Amino acid sequence: MPVSLSTVHVINHLDRDYLRQALEHDVRVGLTASPKWLPPKWFYDAAGSELFSRITRLPEYYPTRRELAILRARAADLAAESGADTLVELGSGTSEKTVLLLDALASAGTLRAYTPVDVDAVTLSAAAQRLARRFPGLAVRAVCADFERHLALLPRAGRRMVAFLGGTIGNLDPVAREVFLKELRATLRPGDTFLLGADLVKDVERLVAAYDDSAGVTAAFNRNVLRVINRELDADFEPEAFEHVALYDGRQDWIEMRLRASRDMRVRIGGLDLAVDFAEGEEMRTEISAKFRPEKLREELVAAGFKVRRRYTDPTGDFTLVLAEV
Repeated sequence: MPVSLSTVHVINHLDRDYLRQALEHDVRVGLTASPKWLPPKWFYDAAGSELFSRITRLPEYYPTRRELAILRARAADLAAESGADTLVELGSGTSEKTVLLLDALASAGTLRAYTPVDVDAVTLSAAAQRLARRFPGLAVRAVCADFERHLALLPRAGRRMVAFLGGTIGNLDPVAREVFLKELRATLRPGDTFLLGADLVKDVERLVAAYDDSAGVTAAFNRNVLRVINRELDADFEPEAFEHVALYDGRQDWIEMRLRASRDMRVRIGGLDLAVDFAEGEEMRTEISAKFRPEKLREELVAAGFKVRRRYTDPTGDFTLVLAEV
């Protein structure tokens, strides 16, 4: 019997003008604010993506291993509970963890389509092609989009499980998180499910170590945002003149990554016709990574209109996967 070949379709909602304008906006607003900040999405050029891949393999960085452990143990349960025939993955990246869910849906006999969603068109296309080869007959509809802005444009065919893995939900502040969850809820129909991965509150020393590894990989990743701005906006940041800082804010239950100026300096950003002054010791926030308490996470989902069906944790209680429905 002939094997049905998978088809790959790529839809791109992000042309270069869109990305350039978004970067210009974020840099201008963030670097003229007090205190200064930059959003974490700009870490991820090719070099940043490679650095993050290295981070996930560091001994201090537990979230990826814990989430994988849950998926290995519970993917079949998730497939059965959801009854999904279509997997939509927000912030899909290389789609490495996705294989476990796709395998489970295929084994359940329901898998029909996969929609990875990411801002990096090159990584997105490569992952889509790889999975199309692995799963003959699978319809792969890759979407290059910003999940914070383009949820309404995602394909709605099939009985969907929308997966948002890796604890990426923690990069959104509480207001942005509320907006995101409500907008996502509005795109789902009866029968669709939402699979959310979230890191849990734990010992502060372990949390900080996960974002300040002894090998300095996370520090290089943090500084990479400055290299992106230098390249894309004709800036003259000296990345090594900024120290990597990771700390835990217990009032907010989140990790903050910052870059601290090691001396007074003026940075010129030619693409914006902007000069930005840094005082010695001044810190600029580049990422938050919220950690969750299970009941608080449930409350946020319910407030957005979801019903929690199942919650799974790894044996150490470090990480959680929540399956919710509308």
